[in-house]
Amino acid sequence: MSATNSHDPDDFAWAVPVMRTGYGGRGLVYIVVAGVSLWSLFHGGSAEGTKQVLEKLSSGWGAVVLVAIALGMAAYAIWRVVDAVWDLEAYGSEMKGWFARIGLVVSGLVHLGIGGIAVTTLVARTQSGGSSKLVSTVLGAPMGRIALGVIGLIVIGAGGYYLYKGITKAYLKHLQANEVTRRANIVLQAGLVAQGVVIAIMGALIVYAAYSYDPSSAGGLGKVFDWLRGHPFGQFLTGAICVGLLGFAVFCFVNAVYRIVPRASDPDIETLKQSLESDD
Repeated sequence: MSATNSHDPDDFAWAVPVMRTGYGGRGLVYIVVAGVSLWSLFHGGSAEGTKQVLEKLSSGWGAVVLVAIALGMAAYAIWRVVDAVWDLEAYGSEMKGWFARIGLVVSGLVHLGIGGIAVTTLVARTQSGGSSKLVSTVLGAPMGRIALGVIGLIVIGAGGYYLYKGITKAYLKHLQANEVTRRANIVLQAGLVAQGVVIAIMGALIVYAAYSYDPSSAGGLGKVFDWLRGHPFGQFLTGAICVGLLGFAVFCFVNAVYRIVPRASDPDIETLKQSLESDD
């Protein structure tokens, strides 16, 4: 991976629509999962994880949604790899930049996995062990508990990064300034914080799975909902997280339309950060 400062924006203009498609698909995932979970909670049911919700969309118009999600997740994975290799968002080649760019690739692979779930749901409903089976495989490997614990700590760190971006509003420098982004700002911030909380809990559950040698303790969004339900005011907390994830869906859709790619966009575009600072 190498980056230079001599990129012509036109060289990577093709990456921008790929990025926008990817963020759109990502937003679609969250609005479907959080929306279906909220509907279920409102009618006395339980919130469900990504795989469980997507499996409900295997026919009719749901199949169309699954196709859109699969294509969006593929585009998002491609965008993240291209972004990381050519450093289109100018993270740099210092230690902090390398960590950020490696994180981009990991994020792309995770979302490619979500696209894979959509595809397998379209082709045939699967009853595999999913994440628990993967965790069990890791635990069974030499030094597996240590490796799983490290993975869990990395995931917690990723959650902390989302929280940091939300609390410090670091995302402002990546968005074009206009009336839409200015009005949506509080929703974008809440969505990032909610996503950070969810990912941090996922990481904590992975660490606990390593500590307790229990692969069933770890998992994705569904496990987070299960964990929340076991606490006082669990249904309220689950509902609050779902509302927050709808905010994260808005964050994804706003990025799909208004995200600025420093090395593939017009350098004269005013960022939301610059616009808000000029108002102070």
